[in-house]
Amino acid sequence: MTPIDRSHIRVKAMLIAPNDDVTAHVVALHPPTAENASGYHRLIGGSVELGESHGDAIVREVDEELGATIRDLTLLTAGESIFRIDGVLGHEIVFLYMGRLEPSPNLEDASLTEIDGTVVPVVWRPIHDRDESLPLYPSAAVGWVHRLSSERPTH
Repeated sequence: MTPIDRSHIRVKAMLIAPNDDVTAHVVALHPPTAENASGYHRLIGGSVELGESHGDAIVREVDEELGATIRDLTLLTAGESIFRIDGVLGHEIVFLYMGRLEPSPNLEDASLTEIDGTVVPVVWRPIHDRDESLPLYPSAAVGWVHRLSSERPTH
């Protein structure tokens, strides 16, 4: 496994991908770190490659990670994410998108492989996540996910 080089600012494209009834969205479940003793959730997506647009990057990443395409792809915002993983400083510029996965994955035993070779499970995280103990990253996505929760009709 090659460690991720966090010595420079990275450009990322990440996706909020709700299910059809907008009760959950797809995330990667990462193992515990010094900062998050129980692990954490991170949106699907990854690095923009040299010469690639962020829009092309999210389409490529979703295909590579989940074997899916994105319908109704919408750019929500771009933001800065400064964080630590096991004490190591990280800095990213994140282009945050929303879209529906086609096909919508059955996430039983689903996983993806990170750039450093780490295999992480892929799970559905509730949109209404007040009872969720794991944090969601990038943190700029939290407000966008909560908007989905507040916009969803209650039954």
